[in-house]
Amino acid sequence: MLIDVDIAKTLRAGQRTFRLKARLVSASDRIVIYGASGAGKSMLLKAIAGLVTPDNGHIALNGRRLYDRAAKVDVPVQRRHVGYLFQDYALFPHLNVRQNIAFGLKKGWFNPPVTAHGEQLDYWLDAFELRPVAHQYPAQLSGGQRQRVALARALIDEPQALLLDEPFAALDPALRVRMRAELDALQHRLRIPMLMITHDPDDARVFGGHVLTMMDGVIAGERQIDVEASHGG
Repeated sequence: MLIDVDIAKTLRAGQRTFRLKARLVSASDRIVIYGASGAGKSMLLKAIAGLVTPDNGHIALNGRRLYDRAAKVDVPVQRRHVGYLFQDYALFPHLNVRQNIAFGLKKGWFNPPVTAHGEQLDYWLDAFELRPVAHQYPAQLSGGQRQRVALARALIDEPQALLLDEPFAALDPALRVRMRAELDALQHRLRIPMLMITHDPDDARVFGGHVLTMMDGVIAGERQIDVEASHGG
């Protein structure tokens, strides 16, 4: 993945002002943006996805301009071709597993049928071992199953990149370790570029790749982590 971001955004709430001024260029298929809560990580990720509009600057992915204030380019969310995994997974509680995943293929807001099916849907149900719970609803699933459903929904439309917002923060410590390993294996298998934001140093250590540290709205440092070395390979 070749990503080129240089954006600025100012937010004001009462007497408080927060300024995001983020610059990053990377050709890594694994990018981790690490920093404490309030550093601006989520705002940066949402800007790349198109959920937040910067005040100025540009965002390019694999040579394609997604946002460019000077050129008056602002590609809509649905046409950016990036998958987004929300921190709380944002599953639809009234839709079963099959419908939640199939929603990733919908271009409108109509719910997929309860018995939604298709080659792509079947592939992801099997890939994440979700077929036995395909008829169940989010409230009936474990934390790991909910994350797999959210990942399948984000991946079913074959995005150019996957953006992950604190993907393990809602999991207990034991499940967090297992899901880190699953995500690591998934990226190796699919070779899909991933950009993760996290406040947990273990995420950066295990996931590896290009790790950038964010503080007070700016990228304050960066380093490369050898993924194989971090796994003892």
